[in-house]
Amino acid sequence: MTNALSLLAGWLLDLVLGDPQRLPHPVVGFGKMIAFGEHRLNHGQHRKMKGALMAIILIIVVFLCGWLIRRLLSLASVYLAVGFDIIVVFYCLAGTTLIREVRAVFIALDRSLEDGRRQVARIVGRDTSELSAQEVRAAALETLAENLSDGVTAPLFWLAIGGTPGMLAYKMVNTLDSMIGYRTERYKDFGCWAARIDDVANYIPARLTALLMVIASGRIRLLSFVAKYGRNHASPNSGYPEAALAGILDCRFGGPHYYFGELFDKPYIGEHERQFITADMEKAVRINRFAEVMMVALTTLALYLIPSIP
Repeated sequence: MTNALSLLAGWLLDLVLGDPQRLPHPVVGFGKMIAFGEHRLNHGQHRKMKGALMAIILIIVVFLCGWLIRRLLSLASVYLAVGFDIIVVFYCLAGTTLIREVRAVFIALDRSLEDGRRQVARIVGRDTSELSAQEVRAAALETLAENLSDGVTAPLFWLAIGGTPGMLAYKMVNTLDSMIGYRTERYKDFGCWAARIDDVANYIPARLTALLMVIASGRIRLLSFVAKYGRNHASPNSGYPEAALAGILDCRFGGPHYYFGELFDKPYIGEHERQFITADMEKAVRINRFAEVMMVALTTLALYLIPSIP
């Protein structure tokens, strides 16, 4: 089974290195598979059915391939299986890279608004061409909170349940949602199932992320704030970590945004509209890191208590 040493080794690699820039990344491969299927299937009739079949087949294929590769390696040598687990954990965690990208947004804004817009466009799906400096900072902070769940908590959650094959399958689920899970004219039918599967996969991790963030802040009373504002989001999950950070920073997130040229009037999360500063980002980063450490500790414990994929 995936053991605690494999988890800790993979996590430490991510902590030090972040996503490797010059090495092939499985998520890039997942994206190419999704793009290939979308271009060939997302037209004509029965788009919802075709999108559902594509999403389900890709998730199953990734899980089975991960299981088969690990099984064959374990038959050859336990050390090869451990090495596989370490590499998968390293590739599937995105905590360090996300923090670097968010810091880069604030640094870019210190140079110019255009630099900030270009930098934040690397980590958000919305149109950034008309964002103000305040909106750029808000977008970066919202992404920091939301992707703590998508990039750290959820992969570790599914690692504990399904081993490294489960972790890889989750990354396919998340990649499907990030590419086709939008309510735009092009994707509203074809990506419907991808979005719903992602909602299910992230239901517990998103709420667990918010809880860990509140614990990291030392302000347990913020749980009532999260319960109140966590549902103020088009996603049934993303609002919870965003609400946790909004409560911690005493600020307001959300509001109208453009995605693929279409305006989406998102509800506000929080009450206090104020200007964001670099100190807010640094505080948010500290909260993220503390929550990440707690999730790694919980997953380590779970790997001892829950039977994993052999």
